[in-house]
Amino acid sequence: MAILKEFEEKCGTPIAKLKQVADAMTVEMHAGLASEGGSKLKMLISYVDNLPTGDEKGLFYALDLGGTNFRVLRVQLGGKDGGIVNQEFAEVSIPPHLMVGTSDALFDYIATALAKFVAEEGQNFHLPPGRQRELGFTFSFPVMQTAINSGTLIRWTKGFSINDAVGQDVVAELARAMERQNLDMRVSALVNDTIGTLAGGRYSNKDVAIAVILGTGTNAAYVERAQAIPKWHGPLPKTGEMVINMEWGNFRSSHLPLTEYDH
Repeated sequence: MAILKEFEEKCGTPIAKLKQVADAMTVEMHAGLASEGGSKLKMLISYVDNLPTGDEKGLFYALDLGGTNFRVLRVQLGGKDGGIVNQEFAEVSIPPHLMVGTSDALFDYIATALAKFVAEEGQNFHLPPGRQRELGFTFSFPVMQTAINSGTLIRWTKGFSINDAVGQDVVAELARAMERQNLDMRVSALVNDTIGTLAGGRYSNKDVAIAVILGTGTNAAYVERAQAIPKWHGPLPKTGEMVINMEWGNFRSSHLPLTEYDH
């Protein structure tokens, strides 16, 4: 009982301590927004400067890669009052050898599953004539985004270790794999799962401004004023806003409770 009691105290998060942790995080957030590499928090610029309104209409595909499984999804959106008319998804597990193999091997495996999924598209999904299928790519690993639909992999996490993919544009890798499968599809957006969650929340509730992931890892994304991002050197977005991917799983502070077991 004494051991448990001591452990409970060491893990304690009284309000005063939480306040210290929050203050420390705020300091790191400002530092991360000010300059690249200036903070434990990467505060990555997502290039997402406007989120869904709920008025979107059409057929859209998504690929979600963030762990030992990936998901492919298609959704028919009905516009202003239609919402989600129809959706289907499939989940595919990634064989362990592909998590430590080559970039081509992983993306070929994913593109093959995606092509199979597209081939099963039924009558209740409608692509307007002459339109190319569009794919949103949710990729839940640290990426240095360079545009809304391109970004280079900073490093792998969650058990993946594919060296020849680090420093590469993951959208280009996926696009080449789709070409090898003769799959006619355009990757229109690259986002982190946290930003995807934020977009999904905003689709159904216009007041949503923050998203948090609690899964294999943890992370948060939020809507920031573009003028509050000193490291942003591009033109100010029309909306005046920019979604920031915090990568807060990397946050450390002397105020966080650490027990001998953590050490």
